[in-house]
Amino acid sequence: MTSALVIIPTYNEVENIRLIIKAVFEASDKFDILVVDDNSPDGTADAIVTLQKEHLKTLFLEKRKGKLGLGTAYIHGFEWALNKGYDYVFEMDADFSHDPKDLPKLLRTISSKNLDMVIGSRYVTGVNVVNWPMGRVLLSYGASKYVRFITGMPIHDTTAGFVGYSNRLLKSFNFDNIRFIGYAFQIEMKYKAYLKKARYEEVPVIFTDRTRGNSKMSKGIISEAIFGVILMKIKSLFSKKSHANFNTEHQSN
Repeated sequence: MTSALVIIPTYNEVENIRLIIKAVFEASDKFDILVVDDNSPDGTADAIVTLQKEHLKTLFLEKRKGKLGLGTAYIHGFEWALNKGYDYVFEMDADFSHDPKDLPKLLRTISSKNLDMVIGSRYVTGVNVVNWPMGRVLLSYGASKYVRFITGMPIHDTTAGFVGYSNRLLKSFNFDNIRFIGYAFQIEMKYKAYLKKARYEEVPVIFTDRTRGNSKMSKGIISEAIFGVILMKIKSLFSKKSHANFNTEHQSN
């Protein structure tokens, strides 16, 4: 039986966490959930501990000492998932910008086609974003185009945060070499997978802006993505050997 885990990083998401957990567990396919909480002062972790009494073997919590960044939260979750032996691991926000009803579609795509990565894409069939002001839509869409131009990745939604990975792809990463800790982490993971010649597919989804809680977007996060991408591309030109093994192993399986 295929096992799948959804990682949800949180910081001050008490308004959303109960609802998002309920929605994931109501999905048509079975998913376990790992919440990685960065010591939220609003009681997010306490809410999860209460819910664990109802979901003893399917809801897990890793509580960190402070706000350490989105990328490190996911890496913490990836390492936890690999240690537990999950076949597929998904990233998802707590604020319902990623629809839990799309999880089965992503799981079936990556598992039935034997892919290494599946991307819930806002831009593969146009612009599928709801409740965003036009300025933010243009910024996000433009950022994905910019990243695609700089890196050469043929991915429409390079900044997407609704992503699933196979166990074998995650095992191939050296997480100590992941540079970014903010939203640019999503770009870096896709780029490293692309350099490894991982098999992936973009699946169209509709992204809906949060209605509860506050956005974590900041100028520092945007700067990391804009300027860091160029450095990431340059660095990759000098480290091609590190991307060869996964593709060879994948083709032999």
